[in-house]
Amino acid sequence: MNYRINKKLLLLILFFFALSIFRLNAQEQYADKVNTMMGTEASGNTYPGATYPFGMVQFTRSYFSKQSGFVINQLSGAGCDHMGNFPMIPISGNLPISPDSIINLRMTISHEKGIAGYYHAMVSDSILSEFTVTERTGFARFTYPNKEQKATIIIGGGVAATPISNASIVITGKNSCEGYADGGSFCGIATPYKVYFVAQFDNNAADFGIWKDEKITKGGSFAEGRHSGVYFTFNLNDSKTIQYKIGVSYVSVENARENLKAENTTWDFNAIKDKAINKWNSYLSKIDIKSKDTSFIQQFYTHLYHALIHPNICNDVNGEYMGADNKIYRTTGNQYTSFSNWDTYRTQIQLLSMLHPKVASDVVQSLEDFARQSGGGFPRWVLANVETGIMQGDPTSILIANAYAFGARNYDTRTVLKTMRYGAENPIANSQGVLTRPGLKNFLEKGFYTNASMQLEYNSADFAISRFALNACGDEYTSQWYLQRAQSWKKLYNPKRKWLQSRNADGSWKNYDADWREATYKNYFWMVPFNLKALIDTIGGDKAAEKRLDKLFVRLDANYGQEWFAAGNEPSFATPWVYNWAGAPYKAQAIVHRILKEQYFDKPGGLPGNDDLGAMGAYYVFSALGLFPEIPGVGGFSITAPYMQSATIHLKNGELKILGGSEYTPYIKSLKLNGKKYESTWIDWSAIENGGTLQFNLNSKPNKTWGTFQVPPSFN
Repeated sequence: MNYRINKKLLLLILFFFALSIFRLNAQEQYADKVNTMMGTEASGNTYPGATYPFGMVQFTRSYFSKQSGFVINQLSGAGCDHMGNFPMIPISGNLPISPDSIINLRMTISHEKGIAGYYHAMVSDSILSEFTVTERTGFARFTYPNKEQKATIIIGGGVAATPISNASIVITGKNSCEGYADGGSFCGIATPYKVYFVAQFDNNAADFGIWKDEKITKGGSFAEGRHSGVYFTFNLNDSKTIQYKIGVSYVSVENARENLKAENTTWDFNAIKDKAINKWNSYLSKIDIKSKDTSFIQQFYTHLYHALIHPNICNDVNGEYMGADNKIYRTTGNQYTSFSNWDTYRTQIQLLSMLHPKVASDVVQSLEDFARQSGGGFPRWVLANVETGIMQGDPTSILIANAYAFGARNYDTRTVLKTMRYGAENPIANSQGVLTRPGLKNFLEKGFYTNASMQLEYNSADFAISRFALNACGDEYTSQWYLQRAQSWKKLYNPKRKWLQSRNADGSWKNYDADWREATYKNYFWMVPFNLKALIDTIGGDKAAEKRLDKLFVRLDANYGQEWFAAGNEPSFATPWVYNWAGAPYKAQAIVHRILKEQYFDKPGGLPGNDDLGAMGAYYVFSALGLFPEIPGVGGFSITAPYMQSATIHLKNGELKILGGSEYTPYIKSLKLNGKKYESTWIDWSAIENGGTLQFNLNSKPNKTWGTFQVPPSFN
C-alpha cells in the first residue's frame, strides 16, 4: 500500500517537474539574449533604443548625435542622417538657456544598455532614463537623484536629424502637448512626410514654456519653425520619478491620440515593458539555437532582432495610413513602409517570408499599393510615404519574387506581375516621378545598358520576374521571355580582359573601373547568381573561377573602392557561395566561417558595415545556419557548414532541425537529410519547408570531394 502511494507520489512529482521544465522552456527569455548596443558604433549605424517587431515607433537616442536627445523614429543601420523627430531629454532644475538645436545643452548620454523592447541610459551621469514601446507609442521613465528638487523635460519640434523648418508644438495642458513635424531629408533627398504626436506626463508641471532659436518664452504655449520646442518643469518633492508617453501617427494628431488611447492607457511602465519583451520573445523564439559560445548566441539573436525591426507598420489603430499620393487610405490588415529594397532583397525578405509569411505577404501588398498610388511603377527605397530613389536597379521585383519563393503568397500575383512588367518594359514607368528603371530605353534598343552594375541588377530582376511569372502565375511565355532577356549580362563580357565591363552607347568599352556602384569590378563580376555555370564557363571553367575567387578573398574587409571581398556591403554578400558552383565547396565553407569569426563581434563596433534595415542581420543568420538564398526568385539554399551545435527553425508547417554544426570545425565531411545521405551543395526550399532534419558531420580538415558531384542549379 505504501509502495503504491509512493509510486503515485513519485509520478506526480515527475509530472510537475516535467511541467515546470516545459514552462521554463516556454518562458525562455530570448529578448535578454539581444544586445542593442551591438552595431551602434563604427559603420553599423544601428540604434540602441526600444522598438516593437515591425513597430511604428523607435524610442532611442539618435546614432548620429548622442547629444540630440531621445527621438521617436529611426532606421536601423541606414548610412545617411534621417528622421529623428521630436527629440526629448531630461535635465535637472530649471531650463537655464534656450535648447536651440538641443546640442547646445551639451547633455551627455552614457551607461547605455538595451535588450529587445527595453533600453536605459544615464543622462548627465545622474538621471536614469528608461524607454519601452508599444507598436505605435513610446513610454519613458526618468528617475532623478534624491538631492534634486526640480526637473525639466524638453521636447523638440523643429529639431531632427536633418534640418527642418516645418514643425509646430502646442502645449494643451500642464501635463500634455501635441504637434507635427516634417521629415527633413535622407542622403540629400527631401523626405517631406509629416509625422504627428500627442504626449502626456504623469504629473502636472509647475512651470512650462517654449523656445525658439536662442529665446525662451516662459508660459508660452505655441512653438513653430526651425530650432523650436517646448519644456515642462516639475517639482520633485513628492516623487523623484517622471513618466512620459507619446503616441505617433503619420496621418493626423487625432490618430496619434487614438493610438495612444488604444495601446497605452495606464502609467504602468513595467507592464508595457514586459509586453514589449514578451512580443520579442515570441518573434525571436522562431529560431532556437544551442551553442557553448555565449558571444555567438548574443550575436545571433541580436542579428535576428535587427532582421525583424523593418519594414514598419505605418497604419494607425483605425486602419488609416498616408498613401504615396498623400491621400488617406484605410487598410483592413497592416500597411508597411521603410523599404530598403536594394539591400533587403538579398537576405532579409527570404528570412521574413520563412518565419512570418503573413507579415511578408502584407509587405508585398504594401509595395503594390505604393506603386498604384505613386505612378504605377515599383519604388526602390521608401521612407514613410516618400520614394527617395536611393540606390539602383529594380530591387522590388526581386524582393517580391523572393517573398513568393519562400512562402509569402497572400496577394494577387497576376496584379503584381503586371506591375513588375510595367516597370521592366515601359521606359517612363515611375514611382513619384522616380523612374523604376533609368536607362531602360537604351537597354531595350541596344540590348545592353551603359552602366554595368545597373544592368547586372536589371538582369537579376528580369530573372526574378521570369521565376515569378512561371511559379506564381503559370505564365510560361512571359517566363521564357524574361529568362532570355536576363542573359544580356553576356554583352558586358570583354573577352580581351575576361571581365564584365561597362560599354559606351556605341558599343565600345568604357574604362574597366567605370560604373561600379559601391563595389569594384572584381566584386560585381560574380553578380550573375542565376547562371553561375555559364559565367564560370565563360572565363575558362572551374579552375579559372576558383583562382579568381582565391585572389578576391585574400582580404575580407575591403571598402567600396578596394579590389578584395567587402564583407560590409551587399554587392559582395553572395560571393563566398560561388565556390559551390566552381567545384570547391570546401573553400566556401572555410570563407563563411572566417567571415563570421573575423568580421563580426559582440561589440558596439561589431558589424563590418551598415545593417541596412536588417539586410546584414539576416545575412549573419543565414550564414550561421549554413543555408544561403543565393539565386533570386528561387526557393532554395546554397549550403555551407552551420556555426552552432543545433538550430530548430519553427516554420509554418513544421520544424526544421539543423544538427552537428560547430564554430571550430568549418568543413563538411558528410550530410544527411532526414536520415538519408545528401551529396549536393544545393537544397530546394520544397524539400524542407514543411520541416525535416539536416544532420551535418563536420571536420577540421577539408573533404575536397563532398558536394562536387552534383552541380547546383543555373538557368540559361
